[in-house]
Amino acid sequence: MIYPWHQQEWQQLAAHWQNQPNAWLFTGKQNTGKTAFARYVAQALLCERPYHGQASHSENHQPCGECASCHLFSQNSHPDFYELTPELPEDGSVGRKLLQIKIDAVRDIVENIYLTAVRGGWRVVLVHPAESMNVQAANGLLKALEEPPQHVIFLLVTHARDKLLPTIKSRCRQMVLPAPSRDEALAYLQEQGMDNAAALLAFHSGAPLFDVVHELDDSRQGLLNILAAPRLLAMLDYAAAFDKQKQPLAVVIDWLQKWLIDVGLAQQNMPPLYYPDFAAQSAAVAAKTEPHRLFALTGLLNQLSPYGHHTLSVKMQLEYILIEYLNFWQNK
Repeated sequence: MIYPWHQQEWQQLAAHWQNQPNAWLFTGKQNTGKTAFARYVAQALLCERPYHGQASHSENHQPCGECASCHLFSQNSHPDFYELTPELPEDGSVGRKLLQIKIDAVRDIVENIYLTAVRGGWRVVLVHPAESMNVQAANGLLKALEEPPQHVIFLLVTHARDKLLPTIKSRCRQMVLPAPSRDEALAYLQEQGMDNAAALLAFHSGAPLFDVVHELDDSRQGLLNILAAPRLLAMLDYAAAFDKQKQPLAVVIDWLQKWLIDVGLAQQNMPPLYYPDFAAQSAAVAAKTEPHRLFALTGLLNQLSPYGHHTLSVKMQLEYILIEYLNFWQNK
């Protein structure tokens, strides 16, 4: 499917349908429908009845949804569609592992795409998120992009374009898929019947296609209550409880960074971006703290960010961060 806020981009792509590149790179904010858009493009390329008598389909190159190819695609069993994405553990838990696309997965697909298409049409390779390829995997894919087989199209999706190799970007036709407006995103969430849609949308930076994980939402709420009125024992208890969830440090660093942004905005008499329900609390913290101390604490979190998925003791790291926050709050 294509989300309403990407219809214009689909029309642009469909208008030049006969001039397909060897590779597309779809870029934009995370959780805004880029992968869904790429899947729709893949299904349209593989559809065996693109001109089946319905004017709307023939003009827009939409997949018919009825042919054998579309049926196979909907069942995730199309023999000419290949997907590269980080492999989840067998139990489905991610935890503190940094998921990557590795070279072996790239090699398996590259070997297949040089063979004849099973159904005699296009072969499509979807890579998402493309920035999750490690160095070896990225170089392996680059070789295929430099000498692409006939009738093969690569569809790369990225949330972080700057993390891709420049040589990969240079071999793709790039399309920016914009995020929806706040009103569009909020309307979508409300249509889905989501509780507390406005607050969750703000936390997720206006990207409406986030996964709801109630355990993490509750943990974040608990952290915010502590940040509003920090106490040492409560912080140490929180660090121990968070550690038991087996989540990476990157999760709580993200929560803290957003909180500090809201505090910084309050210091400038501006409304919060990420935690609107805690506007009074962030304003109270802003009123008793100093901008230069806030800047120093933000710098500390930025230094720790690259180690957010490292196998360090999350409990010890979080205790250290929260104690530094307490010092900030106490103007020490």
